Parts: sequence; structure tokens; C-alpha cells
Amino acid sequence: MFVITLSYLVDVERIDEAMPAHREWLETQYADGVFLASGAQVPRKGGVILAAGVPRPELDARLSLDPFVQQHLAAYEIVEFVPRVVAPGLEALQA
Repeated sequence: MFVITLSYLVDVERIDEAMPAHREWLETQYADGVFLASGAQVPRKGGVILAAGVPRPELDARLSLDPFVQQHLAAYEIVEFVPRVVAPGLEALQA
């Protein structure tokens, strides 16, 4: 499993302009079953994504296709971890 944070490199106005393309890209990742959750950071300086089910090189390849990355609007940081303990109902997340 991966916790992915993205940090905006430009003003939010530029982010908003690219948001429709970013959301379309997100939808593809959800449809493929790779992304589990995503949303904006508070305060709005970037976002967070939870992902699973792919090896790191494939995740890196997918992230490189994000319009935010391709337009140099945001940068990603990725933390991989193995969920050993989960809340009831989330057992499918365990390795």
C-alpha cells in the first residue's frame, strides 16, 4: 500500500485550470482499482492519495501520467507501507 502526497508547485489558480484533466486521470486510476481514496490537503497546498495493488514501478509510471505532473504543477512523495492492523471492515487492505 502507498500513501502518496502531492505538493502544489504553482498558485491554486493554475491548479484549478488543470483540475478537470487531473480528475479524469484520477477516475482512470479508480476504475483500474489502484486508487482507494484521494482528496485535498487542508489547508489546500496539495493532495493525498491512498493506492494499492500495483508494484512501485507501475505506480511511478501511473503518477507520471498525471496532468499535474506533466505540466509541472505538482510533485509527488510516496511512502510504501504494509498495513498489519486495520479497523473492522478494512481487512482487505492487509497484506
